[in-house]
Amino acid sequence: MEMNIDKKELVELCEEFINVPSPVSYYEEVGALLEKKAAEFGYEVTYDRKRTAYITLEGEDNSKTVCMGAHLDTIGLVVRHIDDNGHLIVRQLGGVNYHSMEGEGVTLITRDGRKYRGMVICKSHSVHVFEDARTMPRDEDHMEVILHEDVHSKEDVMALGIDHGDVISVDPHFEYTPSGYVVSRYIDDKAAVAALIEMIAYFKRNNLKPKYRTLLAFPIYEEIGHGGAYVPEEVEEYVALDIGLIGPDYHADEKTVSICAKDNYSPYDRELTTRIINQAKKTNLNYCVDVFFHYGTDANAAIRAGNNVYAAAFGMAVINSHGKERCHIDSIVDTTKLAIAYALDL
Repeated sequence: MEMNIDKKELVELCEEFINVPSPVSYYEEVGALLEKKAAEFGYEVTYDRKRTAYITLEGEDNSKTVCMGAHLDTIGLVVRHIDDNGHLIVRQLGGVNYHSMEGEGVTLITRDGRKYRGMVICKSHSVHVFEDARTMPRDEDHMEVILHEDVHSKEDVMALGIDHGDVISVDPHFEYTPSGYVVSRYIDDKAAVAALIEMIAYFKRNNLKPKYRTLLAFPIYEEIGHGGAYVPEEVEEYVALDIGLIGPDYHADEKTVSICAKDNYSPYDRELTTRIINQAKKTNLNYCVDVFFHYGTDANAAIRAGNNVYAAAFGMAVINSHGKERCHIDSIVDTTKLAIAYALDL
């Protein structure tokens, strides 16, 4: 089956979602964007009590319900302490690599919606000042955030309305190159979100419905492991769209769709995974099958939480995951095509 994916639209969706801050638990802005995109195609977004967003697509056969998930949350930081000098001591939200964050611009978001700019620094921040500037570990105990405000004490910071528990989003720096590479933080998992929105657009353009009633789920807690822990009772299959990995142990490159056979926690359902592999073959996609370490998805979070579902996972392969990531637009296009093939049950 030939699928014509609007590559320009897909890139624009990636950029738009990536540029909206959504560190773990901060759902307000990205939820509003998802609602806007869904409304453009005539759909309403609903939410469960975990703040997971859903778009429901009626199927040709509504006697069965399947779920396709792509998480809206990204890794980020949270204020855990305000030092006497006005610097912010932080905890990580998700699997942060602090080496990739040193010197990065950030936006702190208070509970009442105020935003302040700042940057991530090492406590031994200058080679001109500190003997251990090059050797100090870049980890949670040795990194902090400074605000681009005239603050010199804890009281100065709190006077801005900042408090413990405020979330911090690190700048994404989205770039799309003439050669087709998407370079940015948060390709994990905003590119998969874009793929699902583009799948809806494809269905609308071609007057198609998925074979079965399909819930598109957009969790906001995936990066800390429990995004997909709740699944609506009627769901029989949960397919997570999430990044694939690139490295010495893997088949993938940046133009590949990675189908995950097993992650850090468990193998994925054999029949469902085999079905998706066969759909990739029928659709003539550039795909591979891999086993991932130090990695999990919402589909396996659903299994581990005791939901009675079959689970599978696939997505665009990226290099430098949880840093400034890179993949090729071809891999996002093929991820979209595989999502369509699964939804149509080709």
